[in-house]
Amino acid sequence: QVQLEETGGGLVQAGGSLRLSCTASLQTFSDYTMGWFRQAPGKGREFVAGISRLSGGTRYADAVKGRFTIARDNAKNTVYLQMNNLKPEDTAVYYCAARRGSVVSLYDYDYWGQGTQVTVSS
Repeated sequence: QVQLEETGGGLVQAGGSLRLSCTASLQTFSDYTMGWFRQAPGKGREFVAGISRLSGGTRYADAVKGRFTIARDNAKNTVYLQMNNLKPEDTAVYYCAARRGSVVSLYDYDYWGQGTQVTVSS
């Protein structure tokens, strides 16, 4: 059974930073595009960032461009989300997801983690 486990969430003041990690039990991690999504209270889940199989391409939501950076370490089956200059509107549960293939898509991810809470205070 595939498992994705997110860590690194927490409470931070506006302007602060957090780094999320997601470790996946995928047999061939490098076969999968990885993405980060978030869901704020009362809102739908939204795409935050994605990275292609071999780190050749990344994609970001407009709301996080210039503040968040996605990276992966295929040797460790891990994807990261470095979040800088956090804002209260970044408060959400953050999920990582895996999608077999090379396209950094906003949709159609095959596997999901349980999520980690990020709370940004003003």
